[in-house]
Amino acid sequence: MAAELDRAKNSLATADPAPYFISYEVYDQHNLVVTGTYGTIVNSSASNQRWADVTMRVGAPAMDNTHEENRDSGISSGPLPLSDDRNAIARSLWELTNREYRRASPAYEKVKTNTAVQAAEEDKSPDFSRETPQTEIDLPAAPVTFDQKEWEEKIRKYSAAFRKYPGIYSSTVTLQLDQSTSYFVSSEGSKVETPAQMARLVVEANTRADDGMDLVRVETFESTGPDGLPSEKELAAKEEKMASDLKELREAPLAEPFDGPALLSGRAAAVFFHEVLGHRLEGHRQRGETEGQTFTKKVNQPVLPNFLSVYDDPTLGNMNGVPLSGSYSHDDEGVPAQRVPLIQDGILKNFLMSRMPITNFAKSNGHGRHQAGFMPTGRQGNLIVQSTNSVKDSELRGKLIEEIKKAGKPYGLYFEDVQGGFTLTTRELPQAFQVLPVIVWRVYADGRPDQLVRGVDIVGTPLASLNRILLTGNTTQVFNGICGAESGSVPVSASAPAMLFSEMEVQKRMASRERPPILPAPGFENSTASTTPASTPVGAR
Repeated sequence: MAAELDRAKNSLATADPAPYFISYEVYDQHNLVVTGTYGTIVNSSASNQRWADVTMRVGAPAMDNTHEENRDSGISSGPLPLSDDRNAIARSLWELTNREYRRASPAYEKVKTNTAVQAAEEDKSPDFSRETPQTEIDLPAAPVTFDQKEWEEKIRKYSAAFRKYPGIYSSTVTLQLDQSTSYFVSSEGSKVETPAQMARLVVEANTRADDGMDLVRVETFESTGPDGLPSEKELAAKEEKMASDLKELREAPLAEPFDGPALLSGRAAAVFFHEVLGHRLEGHRQRGETEGQTFTKKVNQPVLPNFLSVYDDPTLGNMNGVPLSGSYSHDDEGVPAQRVPLIQDGILKNFLMSRMPITNFAKSNGHGRHQAGFMPTGRQGNLIVQSTNSVKDSELRGKLIEEIKKAGKPYGLYFEDVQGGFTLTTRELPQAFQVLPVIVWRVYADGRPDQLVRGVDIVGTPLASLNRILLTGNTTQVFNGICGAESGSVPVSASAPAMLFSEMEVQKRMASRERPPILPAPGFENSTASTTPASTPVGAR
């Protein structure tokens, strides 16, 4: 890679326009994916692949071909040979480099033309930052041998658990094991090699209420290796709880639009902060005429209650013994990962920076991330929320009831678990967010038992919602997931304690009118469809 990069750099130095920066990043991946349903295997594939990204910047750091809407012109991607054939690899990199120059050169001419005829931009920061070249070679661990047959047997057993629940209409259990090494070289002199291992187990089950609302429960387990995945006993207990939740959700009443006191569990609060705050603190969103720039002009101003602090630290491997998905040693631009204090005692201090500068923030802080084939941007890694105004978790329900009475509401809401969310950050759309809960309880002020409800989403706008937090619990919970944005999908983690809000708004969730299956599940013709296990499940062994 380094030899071919030097050759390309020297050859293109006399071109007009000439590139001032070139980098090659290669992903060498070995993975196993096994998916099962109802005790059978529907997909089992082990694969090796190598993929290369060639990034090129033509012009100068002050303004280059990636400026504004031309950012995608900075990268070309393609497969590499799997064998260590030096000539074949060089040939593939050569072809990608030529292809990328043919994209970057006309894009730069377009940038210059647009700049000459359009109004001046508010943020006149350069397009690329100068960073210290890095040399970091982390040798990978011994190659992992994926025992495909062994895992197929396990997935058969794991997925068979849902055969005894006729009210569950579809279910899957998916295992993903991945061992990869990223190789990064740049014309600045960086050489970074970073190995990684990941094991993920995803269990999903679906049913449908009589009114047509689809209901889903998903449990995801992640670790740095297969040994960190749950035991068969632990997984069986989770699957039983998922089936029980779905049974109760089918019978639960539909919730109505509501605005009042609410309590979020730690997992729910973590997703809330990832969507509502984290995305709006990504550096590239602070420049450009299409971005909403919610927090751009609020540096050194309060944006949260003064008892809350937020930082992002990709160098952390785990939180309270739970592995964090957003961990890495160097970002995808070869910059070392850094702990970034974003908000201190409610005051905004920093943004998540790639090598795209913004006003008053000229350097990367190791958060330039991307999926292969996409240009890196500032992204979240491990977002962590801390509080100095906390009570024991066991006291939070009582505090919620106090707020319900104070607000004069008959009930408040407790969000026990969520499945994800999304947010809007561009000016052409409302600056709003939506978090998707799966387990929601009405908590009554008059002492009635809590009531499970379904069919609502948390909605709102960031500036109002973030300042309605009253206090937190004292236990931090972790949510691991995959986050999609302009630079593709990347693994992330968010950690937070449970949080009490004085006010939160929910809206009705969209639902279909499709009826549950007319035919009963095979083997359950004479039983009432339910997620309760039958006494003689079909195919039991």
